[in-house]
Amino acid sequence: MPEPSLTVLALLVLAALVAGYVDAVVGGGGLVMLPALLLGLPDAAPVQILATNKLSAICGTTVSSITYYRRVKPDPRTFLPLAGFAFAGSVGGALVASSLPRSVFDPIVLVALVVVGTYVVLKPDLGEETALRFTGRRHTAVAMLIGLGVGFYDGALGPGTGSFFVFLLVGLSGYGFLEASAKAKLANWATNLAALCVFVPQGAVLWGVGLLLGAANLTGGYLGARTAVAKGSGFVRGFFIVVVGAFVVRIGGDLVGLW
Repeated sequence: MPEPSLTVLALLVLAALVAGYVDAVVGGGGLVMLPALLLGLPDAAPVQILATNKLSAICGTTVSSITYYRRVKPDPRTFLPLAGFAFAGSVGGALVASSLPRSVFDPIVLVALVVVGTYVVLKPDLGEETALRFTGRRHTAVAMLIGLGVGFYDGALGPGTGSFFVFLLVGLSGYGFLEASAKAKLANWATNLAALCVFVPQGAVLWGVGLLLGAANLTGGYLGARTAVAKGSGFVRGFFIVVVGAFVVRIGGDLVGLW
């Protein structure tokens, strides 16, 4: 594969910075980064694009996870089983990804995003503060199921993973948006790690490009996490609605052939 030009690298770095910020606040940085990599590295194989995106993403999720952990202090009784089962689900999804074409997922993801966005818009008090719906083992079981299901999706496809984590932790478990974002980021870190455990032995990662983008993604992730913590659940909720709306336009446009 020929080396990308400095202009292409600069644009990819900018995309990684934006992706890191978006991912840290509500998730979904992959919907920024993957199209940028496809355009900027047209000679790369699809698996190299996916692997390099995961390397970039794990840099951002690492720093945003640490920031959230220090400032929000999420309960390990929730995020540990959530992240553990997300890791397992992501490995399972990665193993079956090659047999499931993207065309199978896009309509399902589009409908899910429309339902998610509509639900959040119509319930303005959703996620303002934490009001857990389950306790004890039931709470842990729900966290495991969320981790397994969303983790499988991330391993099989990926874009929008963080947003699905956030919505399910808010809508199903009863967390406020800020706490949900903290736990979602820790789970998303686990799914990124799981994917790299599959991609690195295959030699699929473009390390030079990936590490450069990882530095930019890390910066965006730090800024996004700091902003979310400072502004609270109201900001995260509003940002969530904007990002989900953008995802709907992006995926819907793909389905009808607009781009």
